[in-house]
Amino acid sequence: MKEKRSSFSSRLGFVLAAAGSAVGLGNLWRFPYLAAKYGGGIFLLIYIILAITFGFALMITEIAIGRKTRLSCIGAYRALDKRFGFLGPLASLVPIVITPYYCVIGGWVMKYLFEFVTGNGLALADDSYFGSFITVSGAGLTGNPMLWFVLFVVLTAVVVLLGVDKGIEAVSKVMMPILVILSIIVAVYSLTLPGAMDGLKFYLLPDFSKFSLSTVLGAMGQLFYSMSLAMGIMITYGSYMKDEDNLEASVAQIEIFDTGIALIAGLMVIPAVVAFNGGDASTISAGPGLMFGVLPKVFEAMGMGTFIGTVFFLLVLFAALTSSISLMETVVSIIQDKLHTERRVTTVIVTIGIIALGTLSCLGYGPLGSVTLLDLQFLDFFDFISNSVLMPIVALFTCVLIGHIVGTDAIASEVEKNGHHFGRKKMHRVMIRWVTPIIVVVILAGELAKYFGIISI
Repeated sequence: MKEKRSSFSSRLGFVLAAAGSAVGLGNLWRFPYLAAKYGGGIFLLIYIILAITFGFALMITEIAIGRKTRLSCIGAYRALDKRFGFLGPLASLVPIVITPYYCVIGGWVMKYLFEFVTGNGLALADDSYFGSFITVSGAGLTGNPMLWFVLFVVLTAVVVLLGVDKGIEAVSKVMMPILVILSIIVAVYSLTLPGAMDGLKFYLLPDFSKFSLSTVLGAMGQLFYSMSLAMGIMITYGSYMKDEDNLEASVAQIEIFDTGIALIAGLMVIPAVVAFNGGDASTISAGPGLMFGVLPKVFEAMGMGTFIGTVFFLLVLFAALTSSISLMETVVSIIQDKLHTERRVTTVIVTIGIIALGTLSCLGYGPLGSVTLLDLQFLDFFDFISNSVLMPIVALFTCVLIGHIVGTDAIASEVEKNGHHFGRKKMHRVMIRWVTPIIVVVILAGELAKYFGIISI
């Protein structure tokens, strides 16, 4: 028998849960790196403009689809138009592909937090530490990434197992405020370091001479991934949202949370790394190299480095967990909608599947390092297929469906339920019908061109 659909107990619970989904590892390490790479202040300005236009349009569309249909993405698109039923399975693939490797990275964060908490934070500053850890050549049980990966998956599963209101909403109400407070603490401390003001000026003051197409594409790509768009997550969370809640106001608050944390992440990282590098922002490295390589060195050079490192990785762990919870919940919801299974059984099955698939990514730099797909290691391959291919395609067809088949009035009527005003209605219509599809096509073309070596962005 199909279970009665769960719901968030309050709009605040929905906003914090959705914001928790949007605020993840991408905000805390990808955003600062891209801001440094693409001109600091000018990148930040473009990102904010895109957040209140492009990001808003896609997010409110997906949440409205979820609330309107009361289904996860596997059935929501078909409910709107049977010809677009294919989009459900396609969108469902995104969280199924992302969740396992995201949990692997979450395990890395748990490992680094453990080392700081146990007083071994200084060892992390060694150039060979991270490489030794992910290649499974570390000594002892705590040096095995599989242990931390499984622990992270189980921790995520426990929250999902508790359900929407008692699990996801309850945890988000605790984690999100703590995440904000910890972010501010680290950012303020970072700004007190000698030389940090040079990094602050670079980060906040737009230099229009550094404006370029690459800057725009970088901001577009980051925003697209940062706000959990085209992953089925916002459709799933929207399906749990109550009709009386103000949808537009909720999306605005999610935007503020997501963009605010990204901005604070830049304040945490850029001034500290610039101060550490003697004023050179161009040396801020990408991805794992920043969080697991450079930042431990920065913390080592700080006074109170062990404490700040502990606080930072606790913050990152919270951000990783809120996102992994939303990803796993989306997969659970998809399977429940399709097979009408009970939540506990579904969560256990999904957990086993995540561990099985994630093992490829976890061991992909070690015992399975010789096996590649499209010349990429497993984790990099799954990241490329989900972020660079599937998500833009899902977003593009969503815009076609809503902008030209169903009509944007279907979204507007959902937003305006119970007399709520849709202040950005005209902008939403223009963005979904014309602007967003162009942006998504540019992102897709740019990512494919980068992979095939046609361009370097």
